[in-house]
Amino acid sequence: MNPGIVTDAASLAVELEPVSTAQVIAGAPATGFAELGEIGGVEIGVWEHTPGTSTDVETDEVFVVLSGSATVSFGDPALEPIELRAGSVARLTAGMRTVWTVRETLRKVYFAG
Repeated sequence: MNPGIVTDAASLAVELEPVSTAQVIAGAPATGFAELGEIGGVEIGVWEHTPGTSTDVETDEVFVVLSGSATVSFGDPALEPIELRAGSVARLTAGMRTVWTVRETLRKVYFAG
């Protein structure tokens, strides 16, 4: 990202790849991301997950959902599930074990350290 230049994160091309079969719980989800840059050691990018259910181990990040809907369940630590939709802002910490159940393709802008 260059200062003074606009990037349309909602329509930015993101190359998707199938989620590893070891992580898939249901469906045939695919994910992908596009890095936008870095500020002060924090990576900024756009991430997308198509419908389906998959597991993940998280990194430290804050994100804003641009579109789609999903439920994120937490295995470790055991927390209440969160519902995501356009406008949701959430924080994940390194090592969290999550399950992403995506109902409508989810696209988010993330800030990861």
